[in-house]
Amino acid sequence: MNEEELFAIRHSTAHILAAALTELHPGIKLGVGPVIDAGFYYDVQLPDGVMLSDDDLKKVRKKMIEIVNRGDDFVKEELEVDDAIAMFTKMGQDFKVELLQELKTKGTTEVYGDEEIASPAARNDVGDVGAESISIYKTGDFVDLCRGPHVASSKEIGAFKLHKLAGAYWRGDEKNPMLQRVYGFAFATKEELAKHEEMLRQAARRDHRKLGKELDLFVFSDLVGPGLPLWTPRGTQIRNLLDDFVWEMRKERGYDKVEIPHITKKDLYETSGHWEKFSDELFKITTREGHEFAMKPMNCPHHTQIFDSRQRSYRDMPLRYATTTMCYRDEQTGELHGLSRTRAFAQDDAHVFCRESQIKEEALKIWDIIDSFYKAFNFDLQTTLSFHDPNEMEKYLGTPEVWKKAEATMTEIAQERGVEAKVEIGEAAFYGPKIDFKAIDSIGREWQVATIQLDMNMPERFDLHCINEKSEEERIFMIHAAIMGSITRFMSVMIEHVAGAFPLWLSPVQVAIASVSENHVAYCNELAGRLRDASIRVYLDDSNESVGKKIRNAAQQKYPYTLVVGDKEANSDKLAIRVRGKEDLLELSEIEFIEKVTQDSKNRTFEL
Repeated sequence: MNEEELFAIRHSTAHILAAALTELHPGIKLGVGPVIDAGFYYDVQLPDGVMLSDDDLKKVRKKMIEIVNRGDDFVKEELEVDDAIAMFTKMGQDFKVELLQELKTKGTTEVYGDEEIASPAARNDVGDVGAESISIYKTGDFVDLCRGPHVASSKEIGAFKLHKLAGAYWRGDEKNPMLQRVYGFAFATKEELAKHEEMLRQAARRDHRKLGKELDLFVFSDLVGPGLPLWTPRGTQIRNLLDDFVWEMRKERGYDKVEIPHITKKDLYETSGHWEKFSDELFKITTREGHEFAMKPMNCPHHTQIFDSRQRSYRDMPLRYATTTMCYRDEQTGELHGLSRTRAFAQDDAHVFCRESQIKEEALKIWDIIDSFYKAFNFDLQTTLSFHDPNEMEKYLGTPEVWKKAEATMTEIAQERGVEAKVEIGEAAFYGPKIDFKAIDSIGREWQVATIQLDMNMPERFDLHCINEKSEEERIFMIHAAIMGSITRFMSVMIEHVAGAFPLWLSPVQVAIASVSENHVAYCNELAGRLRDASIRVYLDDSNESVGKKIRNAAQQKYPYTLVVGDKEANSDKLAIRVRGKEDLLELSEIEFIEKVTQDSKNRTFEL
């Protein structure tokens, strides 16, 4: 089954959910019901302040099955906007009326304030966009405002399950009413649904929030505030190793480190265009003298000012700036999720300032880094070209001509790399097209990770140029290059991908030493010292616990190697090495073991 067919099934199931709720709760007010990854949701407001409970979901699903079995057709009709407004007003569907009135006034409507919907193609709950007419769909007695597509009959709906309730502000705006969001899964077959649910069970065991606490990597504090993670020594060790890896590859390719402040005047973001586009997401500061500042949500405008601090010759080009720094965004509390979505996050950010003739070479260098980095984690990468939507130019900076040229360049880069990248319309950054990389993790989930973004607009807005061979000012180009993007978010993906069992080179503790008794502590300290002298990260468990418990603790902490030292081991020229995830002991001399750990760490070997 292709994506379009599955999309139609999921969207149709959302309508069946709304129809079931309408039959069970007359007077219900319906928000929107889009398709999302693996399923759908519908936002609703029950009459008289009634709230659905988890137990109610079974009743709703039973009613949905009843509707499916009726075999009602999905019938599309077109109406004048005024007629649709009158119809939905009579039905008491205030939220639908609001959308229609906006459509009539503006000729378009933006339904969503959150980012849960993957693409504009999923925004299908407002009828065919046009100022004069719209479309509705009827399923039996149920009517909904919608542009489709749908299956022909409710009997074509596959396997589905309602699995979660949540709160959601209407249109994602906290000033609007709070609705209830009913989530569901939908697949073509029962087997596919069962497979997805098994994946979710595995995901629950791998949840980075759970593992982060168990492995002592990061914490959250009510006194500090939600969405503001605090990193423990072990978590900080991992972050630094990740950043060092990226910097090692960037340094080889001619990047220079820069540093920038964490706040900026409003003027910088007004010039860049970020203030207009992202004003609601900024943490704003007003000084006692009345000056307006913002905590930086991104770094690119700052880097333009370093470039623009002096006249640049074509001989200076390209210039490559890199910085790992914190950024801040005023996310809504309900949208925060562990490390996946935070208010403070670190970025391994870089920007290349180059001439047009240098774009391909620089982008391919970045691509090399991305491939090497994700190979070290056994991630499979998929590549997409994220382009603008020419029908919604108001969302982007620059002219159609500039965008056409930039997107042609990105297409050529992918072709030169030998990659058949899928084009996703409407997924570009507001300032330029992107090459996006999606990592497939060990249980089959897809995550947006690295990105290469070509920017022809910010150089124009900041008047960035170099002096060319003819002593003329030449407009330069800007490439945004994020390998991890948000290190904070990448940590959440990576922790779940490896289930907390970090590769040797990344593990905050590479070798655990467990003493059998007090008589062996002195020797264990000497052994630990020799390993540390070889730059191996060691944890010595010399507690009074039994050796069995020490071994279990080491296994729970997912240390790559554990050395148990008693009389036999202290008097032998061989180490008995317990390898994470393996039953058989590894026997090596101390010198051989040090060489193995050192080399595997240097090579960033994934498997033990």
